[in-house]
Amino acid sequence: MSEQDPPFALERRDWIAGLEKGLAVIEAFDAEHPRLTASQAGQRCGLTRTAARRHLLTLVHLGYVATDGKLFSLTPRVLRLGQAYLESARLPRAVQPYLQRVTAGTGEVAYAGVLEQDELVYVARSGSHRQLNTGYMLGSRVQAQVTAAGLVILAMSGAEVYEPWLARQELRAYTSHTVVDRDELRRRLQQIQHQGWAISEQQLEMNYRGIAVPLYDHKDHLVAAMSVTMPMQSESSEDAARRVLPVLQDTARSMRPLL
Repeated sequence: MSEQDPPFALERRDWIAGLEKGLAVIEAFDAEHPRLTASQAGQRCGLTRTAARRHLLTLVHLGYVATDGKLFSLTPRVLRLGQAYLESARLPRAVQPYLQRVTAGTGEVAYAGVLEQDELVYVARSGSHRQLNTGYMLGSRVQAQVTAAGLVILAMSGAEVYEPWLARQELRAYTSHTVVDRDELRRRLQQIQHQGWAISEQQLEMNYRGIAVPLYDHKDHLVAAMSVTMPMQSESSEDAARRVLPVLQDTARSMRPLL
């Protein structure tokens, strides 16, 4: 199963509703909701206050959540869940040395990202020690259309993927340059699909650009995107593409038999 494959069908007798609800409670916390009451957690994941409180107290007992008696918040133990993926999943381990190659060839921070529940998730990155405090962290989730990696995955997945995606998105403006018009975004996706790579400028942050190429496995399945993110400074879009794109494309081709 690739990173893009949908979950397999589950027999009703194998379904554990409590596990689903417990994970939903964990996912109710985010940057805008770092601390929640039981009522707030229930509202965010479709549970009653009583049910949410029981799940929260169980998570407190297991060490994944802390509480002052009223408000609940996640503990660092939750990081074990993400770390388990990064250490066990094949993709992050396979791409890491190739991201180092991209960084060596371009001088820029390199990333691998996958599309998960409509968002781009970064699962691997490289960069110099000077750069490690900049850019996206592992596990960062962003709206796909504001990153080059997200755009290239959507575009190369074809209209059968990006049209339903466009229909269900609430496009948010992060900067004055963010594309929020669906028709314009559709035209960009069609262009990216034709040329086979993506560039994104000032969509999420001012004065930053990203360039990305798709990653295919040895069976020709689209599994991820590889990208670099850089400050724009005085370098033009054309010069940045000429400098970075050949490195990305050559590296993606050399990775293909190993994915």
